[in-house]
Amino acid sequence: MAWLFVCTFLKGGIKIKFEITKKQQEFINSTADEVLFGGAAGGGKSYAQLIDSFLYAMKYPKSKQLILRRTLPELEKSLIRVSLGLFDISVYRYNAAKHTGSFANGSIIDFGYCDRENDVYKYQSAEYDVIRFDELTHFTEDMYIYLMSRIRGVNSYPKQIKSSTNPGGVGHSWVKARFIDRCAGEVYSDANGTRQFIPAKVSDNSFLMKNDRQYINRLNRLSEKDRRALLYGDWDIFDGQYFSEFRRSIHVVKPFAVPRHWKKYFTMDYGLDMLAGYFIAVDTQGRAYVYKEIYKPNLIISAAAKEILAAGETDISIYYAPPDLYNRRQDTGKSVAEIFAEHGILLAKAENDRVQGWYNLKEWLMPFKDEAGNTTANLVIFENCHNLIRTLPGLTFDRNNPNDVSSTPHELTHAPDALRYFVAGRPSPAVAAKAEDEENSYDRQIEKFIEY
Repeated sequence: MAWLFVCTFLKGGIKIKFEITKKQQEFINSTADEVLFGGAAGGGKSYAQLIDSFLYAMKYPKSKQLILRRTLPELEKSLIRVSLGLFDISVYRYNAAKHTGSFANGSIIDFGYCDRENDVYKYQSAEYDVIRFDELTHFTEDMYIYLMSRIRGVNSYPKQIKSSTNPGGVGHSWVKARFIDRCAGEVYSDANGTRQFIPAKVSDNSFLMKNDRQYINRLNRLSEKDRRALLYGDWDIFDGQYFSEFRRSIHVVKPFAVPRHWKKYFTMDYGLDMLAGYFIAVDTQGRAYVYKEIYKPNLIISAAAKEILAAGETDISIYYAPPDLYNRRQDTGKSVAEIFAEHGILLAKAENDRVQGWYNLKEWLMPFKDEAGNTTANLVIFENCHNLIRTLPGLTFDRNNPNDVSSTPHELTHAPDALRYFVAGRPSPAVAAKAEDEENSYDRQIEKFIEY
Protein backbone atom coordinates (compact mmCIF):
# COMPACT_ATOMS: atom_id res chain seq x y z
CA MET A 1 0.00 0.00 0.00
CA ALA A 2 1.37 3.42 -0.97
CA TRP A 3 1.10 6.49 1.21
CA LEU A 4 1.35 10.08 0.04
CA PHE A 5 3.32 12.74 1.86
CA VAL A 6 2.69 16.35 0.86
CA CYS A 7 5.27 18.84 2.13
CA THR A 8 4.46 22.55 1.88
CA PHE A 9 7.33 25.03 1.97
CA LEU A 10 5.95 28.20 3.59
CA LYS A 11 7.98 30.68 1.57
CA GLY A 12 6.31 30.72 -1.80
CA GLY A 13 3.77 27.99 -0.97
CA ILE A 14 5.73 25.28 -2.84
CA LYS A 15 4.24 21.80 -2.51
CA ILE A 16 6.42 18.70 -2.81
CA LYS A 17 4.89 15.22 -2.95
CA PHE A 18 6.49 11.92 -1.93
CA GLU A 19 4.97 8.46 -2.15
CA ILE A 20 6.08 6.12 0.61
CA THR A 21 5.21 2.68 1.99
CA LYS A 22 3.69 1.99 5.38
CA LYS A 23 7.04 0.74 6.75
CA GLN A 24 8.82 3.83 5.45
CA GLN A 25 6.24 6.00 7.19
CA GLU A 26 6.82 4.08 10.43
CA PHE A 27 10.54 4.83 10.15
CA ILE A 28 9.91 8.50 9.40
CA ASN A 29 7.49 8.87 12.31
CA SER A 30 9.67 7.12 14.89
CA THR A 31 10.72 9.32 17.79
CA ALA A 32 13.14 6.82 19.44
CA ASP A 33 16.65 8.09 20.16
CA GLU A 34 18.11 5.33 17.98
CA VAL A 35 16.16 3.80 15.10
CA LEU A 36 17.13 0.93 12.79
CA PHE A 37 15.18 0.26 9.59
CA GLY A 38 16.49 -3.07 8.38
CA GLY A 39 16.14 -6.55 7.05
CA ALA A 40 15.79 -7.75 3.49
CA ALA A 41 17.16 -6.09 0.39
CA GLY A 42 14.70 -3.98 -1.57
CA GLY A 43 12.76 -2.75 1.47
CA GLY A 44 13.19 0.88 0.45
CA LYS A 45 15.53 1.72 3.34
CA SER A 46 17.84 4.25 1.66
CA TYR A 47 14.88 5.99 0.04
CA ALA A 48 13.23 6.31 3.45
CA GLN A 49 16.41 7.85 4.87
CA LEU A 50 16.48 10.51 2.15
CA ILE A 51 12.78 11.36 2.43
CA ASP A 52 13.09 11.58 6.20
CA SER A 53 16.16 13.81 5.98
CA PHE A 54 14.39 16.12 3.52
CA LEU A 55 11.28 16.44 5.70
CA TYR A 56 13.39 17.09 8.79
CA ALA A 57 15.41 19.76 7.01
CA MET A 58 12.26 21.51 5.79
CA LYS A 59 10.54 21.35 9.18
CA TYR A 60 13.49 22.60 11.25
CA PRO A 61 15.22 25.67 9.74
CA LYS A 62 19.02 25.79 10.04
CA SER A 63 19.10 22.15 11.20
CA LYS A 64 22.19 20.03 10.57
CA GLN A 65 22.24 16.39 9.48
CA LEU A 66 24.96 13.90 8.56
CA ILE A 67 24.29 10.95 6.24
CA LEU A 68 27.04 8.32 6.21
CA ARG A 69 28.18 5.42 4.06
CA ARG A 70 31.38 3.47 4.67
CA THR A 71 33.14 4.61 1.46
CA LEU A 72 32.96 7.61 -0.87
CA PRO A 73 32.15 5.56 -4.03
CA GLU A 74 29.21 3.93 -2.20
CA LEU A 75 28.04 7.36 -1.13
CA GLU A 76 28.25 8.87 -4.60
CA LYS A 77 26.62 5.94 -6.40
CA SER A 78 23.68 5.62 -4.04
CA LEU A 79 22.58 8.37 -1.68
CA ILE A 80 23.97 11.41 -3.46
CA ARG A 81 22.82 10.25 -6.90
CA VAL A 82 19.30 9.42 -5.67
CA SER A 83 18.98 12.66 -3.68
CA LEU A 84 19.77 14.76 -6.77
CA GLY A 85 16.81 13.23 -8.57
CA LEU A 86 14.55 13.33 -5.53
CA PHE A 87 15.01 16.71 -3.83
CA ASP A 88 13.28 19.69 -5.45
CA ILE A 89 15.81 22.18 -6.83
CA SER A 90 13.53 25.07 -5.88
CA VAL A 91 14.47 24.50 -2.21
CA TYR A 92 17.70 22.46 -2.40
CA ARG A 93 21.21 22.87 -3.79
CA TYR A 94 24.08 20.37 -3.71
CA ASN A 95 27.77 21.35 -3.49
CA ALA A 96 29.76 18.44 -4.98
CA ALA A 97 33.11 19.77 -3.75
CA LYS A 98 31.96 19.86 -0.12
CA HIS A 99 29.51 16.94 -0.36
CA THR A 100 26.92 19.17 1.28
CA GLY A 101 23.29 19.84 0.44
CA SER A 102 21.83 23.22 1.41
CA PHE A 103 18.19 24.22 1.79
CA ALA A 104 16.55 27.58 1.27
CA ASN A 105 15.66 27.77 4.98
CA GLY A 106 19.30 27.38 6.07
CA SER A 107 19.25 23.64 6.84
CA ILE A 108 22.13 21.48 5.63
CA ILE A 109 22.83 17.81 5.00
CA ASP A 110 26.45 16.67 4.99
CA PHE A 111 27.13 13.47 3.03
CA GLY A 112 30.07 11.74 4.72
CA TYR A 113 32.03 8.49 4.81
CA CYS A 114 34.38 6.62 7.16
CA ASP A 115 36.62 4.48 5.00
CA ARG A 116 39.04 3.78 7.87
CA GLU A 117 38.41 3.37 11.59
CA ASN A 118 40.00 6.70 12.51
CA ASP A 119 38.02 8.62 9.86
CA VAL A 120 35.47 9.34 12.58
CA TYR A 121 37.84 11.99 13.91
CA LYS A 122 37.12 14.08 10.81
CA TYR A 123 33.90 14.95 12.64
CA GLN A 124 35.52 15.69 15.99
CA SER A 125 34.46 19.34 16.12
CA ALA A 126 31.17 18.90 14.27
CA GLU A 127 27.69 18.98 15.77
CA TYR A 128 24.52 17.56 14.26
CA ASP A 129 20.86 17.26 15.13
CA VAL A 130 20.50 13.92 13.32
CA ILE A 131 23.11 11.40 12.14
CA ARG A 132 22.04 8.76 9.62
CA PHE A 133 23.95 5.55 8.89
CA ASP A 134 23.12 3.86 5.59
CA GLU A 135 24.16 0.16 5.76
CA LEU A 136 24.96 0.29 9.46
CA THR A 137 26.49 -3.21 9.52
CA HIS A 138 29.37 -1.88 7.39
CA PHE A 139 30.48 0.19 10.41
CA THR A 140 32.16 -0.98 13.62
CA GLU A 141 30.56 -0.41 17.00
CA ASP A 142 33.40 1.94 18.04
CA MET A 143 32.68 4.15 15.02
CA TYR A 144 28.98 4.23 15.87
CA ILE A 145 29.54 5.06 19.56
CA TYR A 146 32.03 7.82 18.76
CA LEU A 147 29.79 9.47 16.17
CA MET A 148 26.90 9.42 18.64
CA SER A 149 28.81 12.06 20.58
CA ARG A 150 28.56 14.44 17.61
CA ILE A 151 24.82 14.78 18.18
CA ARG A 152 24.53 17.96 20.18
CA GLY A 153 23.34 21.54 19.99
CA VAL A 154 21.56 24.27 21.90
CA ASN A 155 18.41 24.27 19.76
CA SER A 156 15.28 22.39 20.80
CA TYR A 157 15.12 20.20 17.69
CA PRO A 158 14.72 16.40 18.09
CA LYS A 159 18.10 14.64 18.32
CA GLN A 160 18.30 11.15 16.80
CA ILE A 161 20.44 8.50 15.16
CA LYS A 162 18.51 6.85 12.33
CA SER A 163 20.08 3.90 10.53
CA SER A 164 19.21 1.43 7.80
CA THR A 165 20.89 -1.83 6.85
CA ASN A 166 20.75 -5.43 5.64
CA PRO A 167 22.08 -8.37 7.72
CA GLY A 168 25.75 -9.27 7.24
CA GLY A 169 28.95 -7.26 7.21
CA VAL A 170 31.62 -6.47 9.77
CA GLY A 171 29.10 -4.98 12.16
CA HIS A 172 26.49 -7.74 11.97
CA SER A 173 26.95 -9.06 15.52
CA TRP A 174 26.91 -5.77 17.39
CA VAL A 175 23.99 -4.38 15.37
CA LYS A 176 22.02 -7.56 16.03
CA ALA A 177 22.80 -7.36 19.76
CA ARG A 178 21.96 -3.65 19.99
CA PHE A 179 18.72 -3.68 18.01
CA ILE A 180 17.34 -6.99 16.77
CA ASP A 181 17.75 -9.06 19.95
CA ARG A 182 16.35 -6.34 22.18
CA CYS A 183 13.73 -4.30 20.43
CA ALA A 184 12.17 -6.11 17.47
CA GLY A 185 8.61 -4.85 17.18
CA GLU A 186 8.83 -2.60 20.23
CA VAL A 187 10.61 0.47 21.53
CA TYR A 188 13.31 -0.65 23.96
CA SER A 189 14.17 1.69 26.81
CA ASP A 190 17.09 1.73 29.26
CA ALA A 191 19.26 4.27 31.08
CA ASN A 192 20.88 5.27 27.77
CA GLY A 193 17.62 6.18 26.01
CA THR A 194 15.22 4.50 23.61
CA ARG A 195 15.82 2.24 20.59
CA GLN A 196 13.52 0.85 17.93
CA PHE A 197 14.01 -1.76 15.22
CA ILE A 198 11.63 -1.60 12.26
CA PRO A 199 11.94 -4.79 10.19
CA ALA A 200 11.39 -4.55 6.44
CA LYS A 201 11.07 -7.16 3.71
CA VAL A 202 11.07 -6.77 -0.03
CA SER A 203 7.35 -7.58 -0.01
CA ASP A 204 6.78 -4.43 2.07
CA ASN A 205 7.96 -2.32 -0.87
CA SER A 206 4.85 -2.12 -3.04
CA PHE A 207 6.63 0.09 -5.60
CA LEU A 208 9.37 -2.47 -6.22
CA MET A 209 6.88 -5.34 -6.32
CA LYS A 210 4.87 -3.50 -8.97
CA ASN A 211 7.74 -2.30 -11.17
CA ASP A 212 10.29 -5.13 -10.89
CA ARG A 213 8.44 -8.41 -10.56
CA GLN A 214 11.60 -10.46 -11.25
CA TYR A 215 13.58 -9.05 -8.32
CA ILE A 216 12.52 -11.83 -5.96
CA ASN A 217 13.42 -14.43 -8.58
CA ARG A 218 16.93 -12.98 -8.80
CA LEU A 219 17.30 -13.10 -5.01
CA ASN A 220 16.15 -16.73 -5.02
CA ARG A 221 19.17 -17.63 -7.19
CA LEU A 222 21.59 -16.59 -4.43
CA SER A 223 23.31 -19.01 -2.04
CA GLU A 224 21.23 -20.11 0.93
CA LYS A 225 23.08 -17.77 3.30
CA ASP A 226 22.71 -14.72 1.07
CA ARG A 227 19.12 -15.60 0.19
CA ARG A 228 18.12 -15.88 3.84
CA ALA A 229 19.76 -12.55 4.63
CA LEU A 230 18.69 -10.50 1.62
CA LEU A 231 15.30 -12.01 0.77
CA TYR A 232 13.99 -12.81 4.23
CA GLY A 233 16.00 -10.38 6.35
CA ASP A 234 17.25 -13.26 8.51
CA TRP A 235 19.63 -11.94 11.19
CA ASP A 236 20.46 -15.40 12.52
CA ILE A 237 22.93 -16.30 9.76
CA PHE A 238 26.30 -14.77 8.89
CA ASP A 239 29.80 -15.67 7.69
CA GLY A 240 31.68 -17.83 10.18
CA GLN A 241 28.52 -18.92 12.02
CA TYR A 242 28.85 -22.32 13.68
CA PHE A 243 25.19 -23.28 13.99
CA SER A 244 23.97 -22.42 10.51
CA GLU A 245 21.14 -24.91 11.12
CA PHE A 246 19.43 -22.42 13.43
CA ARG A 247 16.23 -20.86 12.09
CA ARG A 248 14.26 -18.58 14.35
CA SER A 249 11.08 -19.53 12.48
CA ILE A 250 11.73 -23.23 13.26
CA HIS A 251 13.62 -23.34 16.54
CA VAL A 252 11.75 -20.66 18.50
CA VAL A 253 8.17 -21.44 19.49
CA LYS A 254 5.51 -19.83 21.63
CA PRO A 255 5.26 -21.24 25.18
CA PHE A 256 2.59 -23.83 25.92
CA ALA A 257 1.65 -25.96 28.91
CA VAL A 258 4.13 -28.84 29.09
CA PRO A 259 2.25 -32.17 29.41
CA ARG A 260 2.69 -33.73 32.84
CA HIS A 261 3.97 -37.06 31.51
CA TRP A 262 6.86 -35.50 29.54
CA LYS A 263 10.26 -36.14 31.05
CA LYS A 264 11.96 -33.02 32.48
CA TYR A 265 15.65 -32.23 32.78
CA PHE A 266 17.76 -29.34 34.04
CA THR A 267 21.13 -28.43 32.55
CA MET A 268 23.53 -25.67 33.46
CA ASP A 269 26.82 -23.94 32.96
CA TYR A 270 27.90 -22.39 36.25
CA GLY A 271 30.58 -19.95 37.29
CA LEU A 272 30.64 -16.82 39.41
CA ASP A 273 30.44 -14.80 36.19
CA MET A 274 27.18 -16.50 35.08
CA LEU A 275 24.63 -19.13 35.98
CA ALA A 276 23.05 -20.24 32.71
CA GLY A 277 20.44 -22.86 33.51
CA TYR A 278 17.71 -24.42 31.38
CA PHE A 279 14.67 -26.56 32.10
CA ILE A 280 14.02 -28.91 29.19
CA ALA A 281 11.08 -31.25 28.59
CA VAL A 282 11.36 -34.28 26.29
CA ASP A 283 8.25 -35.75 24.68
CA THR A 284 7.51 -39.36 23.80
CA GLN A 285 9.16 -38.96 20.40
CA GLY A 286 12.43 -37.78 21.96
CA ARG A 287 12.00 -34.14 20.91
CA ALA A 288 13.27 -31.58 23.40
CA TYR A 289 11.60 -28.31 24.37
CA VAL A 290 13.68 -25.74 26.27
CA TYR A 291 10.92 -24.11 28.28
CA LYS A 292 12.45 -22.05 31.11
CA GLU A 293 15.67 -20.06 31.52
CA ILE A 294 17.81 -18.85 34.43
CA TYR A 295 20.51 -16.42 33.37
CA LYS A 296 22.08 -14.49 36.25
CA PRO A 297 25.64 -13.36 37.07
CA ASN A 298 27.46 -13.01 40.40
CA LEU A 299 25.73 -15.84 42.27
CA ILE A 300 27.72 -17.78 44.86
CA ILE A 301 27.03 -21.53 44.89
CA SER A 302 24.35 -21.46 47.58
CA ALA A 303 22.59 -18.55 45.89
CA ALA A 304 22.69 -20.37 42.55
CA ALA A 305 21.13 -23.46 44.12
CA LYS A 306 18.36 -21.37 45.69
CA GLU A 307 17.71 -19.70 42.33
CA ILE A 308 17.24 -23.08 40.66
CA LEU A 309 14.93 -24.35 43.39
CA ALA A 310 12.94 -21.11 43.32
CA ALA A 311 11.89 -21.92 39.74
CA GLY A 312 9.43 -24.34 41.31
CA GLU A 313 10.23 -27.34 39.10
CA THR A 314 9.98 -30.34 41.42
CA ASP A 315 9.80 -33.24 38.93
CA ILE A 316 13.25 -32.98 37.33
CA SER A 317 14.70 -36.37 36.33
CA ILE A 318 18.36 -35.33 36.03
CA TYR A 319 20.36 -32.17 36.74
CA TYR A 320 23.24 -32.05 34.22
CA ALA A 321 26.43 -30.14 35.04
CA PRO A 322 29.98 -29.90 33.62
CA PRO A 323 32.79 -32.07 35.09
CA ASP A 324 34.72 -29.11 36.52
CA LEU A 325 32.03 -28.66 39.18
CA TYR A 326 33.31 -31.87 40.77
CA ASN A 327 36.79 -30.48 41.44
CA ARG A 328 37.45 -29.86 45.14
CA ARG A 329 37.89 -26.23 46.16
CA GLN A 330 40.98 -25.33 48.16
CA ASP A 331 39.10 -23.01 50.51
CA THR A 332 36.46 -25.53 51.66
CA GLY A 333 37.73 -28.92 50.52
CA LYS A 334 34.36 -29.45 48.91
CA SER A 335 33.40 -29.47 45.27
CA VAL A 336 30.71 -27.25 43.78
CA ALA A 337 28.67 -30.41 43.19
CA GLU A 338 28.82 -31.27 46.90
CA ILE A 339 27.58 -27.82 47.91
CA PHE A 340 24.71 -28.10 45.43
CA ALA A 341 23.87 -31.49 46.97
CA GLU A 342 23.75 -29.90 50.43
CA HIS A 343 21.02 -27.65 49.06
CA GLY A 344 19.01 -30.54 47.66
CA ILE A 345 20.27 -30.61 44.04
CA LEU A 346 22.10 -33.80 43.03
CA LEU A 347 24.10 -33.12 39.88
CA ALA A 348 24.92 -35.61 37.14
CA LYS A 349 28.34 -35.22 35.55
CA ALA A 350 27.98 -34.58 31.81
CA GLU A 351 30.60 -35.44 29.20
CA ASN A 352 32.78 -32.49 28.20
CA ASP A 353 34.09 -33.50 24.77
CA ARG A 354 33.58 -30.11 23.14
CA VAL A 355 33.79 -31.07 19.48
CA GLN A 356 31.61 -34.17 19.82
CA GLY A 357 29.19 -32.19 21.97
CA TRP A 358 28.79 -29.47 19.35
CA TYR A 359 28.36 -32.09 16.61
CA ASN A 360 25.61 -33.72 18.67
CA LEU A 361 23.89 -30.38 19.17
CA LYS A 362 23.99 -29.76 15.43
CA GLU A 363 22.11 -33.03 14.94
CA TRP A 364 19.46 -31.98 17.45
CA LEU A 365 19.03 -28.64 15.66
CA MET A 366 18.92 -30.04 12.10
CA PRO A 367 15.52 -29.17 10.54
CA PHE A 368 13.39 -31.99 9.14
CA LYS A 369 9.85 -32.67 7.96
CA ASP A 370 7.52 -34.29 10.47
CA GLU A 371 4.68 -36.71 9.68
CA ALA A 372 2.34 -33.83 8.87
CA GLY A 373 4.84 -32.28 6.45
CA ASN A 374 5.78 -29.40 8.79
CA THR A 375 9.41 -28.36 9.17
CA THR A 376 10.61 -28.81 12.74
CA ALA A 377 13.66 -29.96 14.73
CA ASN A 378 14.42 -32.31 17.60
CA LEU A 379 15.23 -29.35 19.84
CA VAL A 380 13.21 -26.15 19.97
CA ILE A 381 13.20 -23.22 22.39
CA PHE A 382 10.35 -21.33 24.04
CA GLU A 383 10.52 -17.66 23.08
CA ASN A 384 10.85 -16.63 26.76
CA CYS A 385 14.40 -18.06 26.83
CA HIS A 386 15.82 -14.81 25.50
CA ASN A 387 19.53 -15.32 26.20
CA LEU A 388 19.73 -18.78 24.65
CA ILE A 389 17.98 -17.48 21.53
CA ARG A 390 20.37 -14.52 21.46
CA THR A 391 23.64 -16.37 21.97
CA LEU A 392 23.24 -19.74 20.23
CA PRO A 393 23.14 -18.40 16.64
CA GLY A 394 25.93 -15.94 17.49
CA LEU A 395 28.59 -18.61 18.01
CA THR A 396 31.40 -18.73 15.46
CA PHE A 397 34.05 -21.27 14.44
CA ASP A 398 37.30 -21.36 16.41
CA ARG A 399 40.09 -19.99 14.20
CA ASN A 400 42.58 -22.61 15.39
CA ASN A 401 40.16 -25.54 15.37
CA PRO A 402 37.35 -25.26 12.82
CA ASN A 403 35.59 -28.23 14.45
CA ASP A 404 35.16 -26.32 17.70
CA VAL A 405 33.25 -23.21 18.76
CA SER A 406 35.22 -20.05 19.46
CA SER A 407 35.49 -19.27 23.18
CA THR A 408 35.30 -15.55 22.45
CA PRO A 409 33.37 -13.49 23.13
CA HIS A 410 32.98 -15.50 26.32
CA GLU A 411 29.56 -14.03 27.12
CA LEU A 412 28.08 -15.89 24.16
CA THR A 413 29.22 -19.33 25.38
CA HIS A 414 27.38 -19.80 28.71
CA ALA A 415 23.91 -20.74 27.44
CA PRO A 416 25.11 -22.92 24.51
CA ASP A 417 27.53 -24.76 26.83
CA ALA A 418 24.60 -25.64 29.10
CA LEU A 419 22.72 -26.99 26.09
CA ARG A 420 25.78 -29.02 25.06
CA TYR A 421 25.84 -30.74 28.47
CA PHE A 422 22.18 -31.67 28.02
CA VAL A 423 22.65 -33.42 24.66
CA ALA A 424 25.86 -35.08 25.95
CA GLY A 425 23.77 -36.64 28.73
CA ARG A 426 21.78 -38.68 26.18
CA PRO A 427 18.38 -37.76 27.66
CA SER A 428 15.70 -40.40 27.21
CA PRO A 429 12.20 -39.69 25.93
CA ALA A 430 9.05 -39.66 28.01
CA VAL A 431 6.87 -42.72 28.37
CA ALA A 432 3.50 -42.35 26.67
CA ALA A 433 0.66 -41.54 29.04
CA LYS A 434 -1.30 -44.67 29.86
CA ALA A 435 -4.95 -44.88 28.97
CA GLU A 436 -5.80 -45.95 32.53
CA ASP A 437 -4.08 -42.81 33.83
CA GLU A 438 -6.51 -40.72 31.84
CA GLU A 439 -9.39 -42.99 32.88
CA ASN A 440 -8.53 -42.61 36.54
CA SER A 441 -7.82 -38.89 36.46
CA TYR A 442 -9.75 -36.69 38.89
CA ASP A 443 -11.59 -34.89 36.07
CA ARG A 444 -12.66 -38.20 34.52
CA GLN A 445 -13.92 -39.48 37.87
CA ILE A 446 -16.10 -36.36 38.23
CA GLU A 447 -17.45 -36.92 34.71
CA LYS A 448 -18.33 -40.55 35.55
CA PHE A 449 -20.06 -39.43 38.76
CA ILE A 450 -22.18 -36.91 36.85
CA GLU A 451 -23.03 -39.53 34.22
CA TYR A 452 -24.11 -41.91 36.98
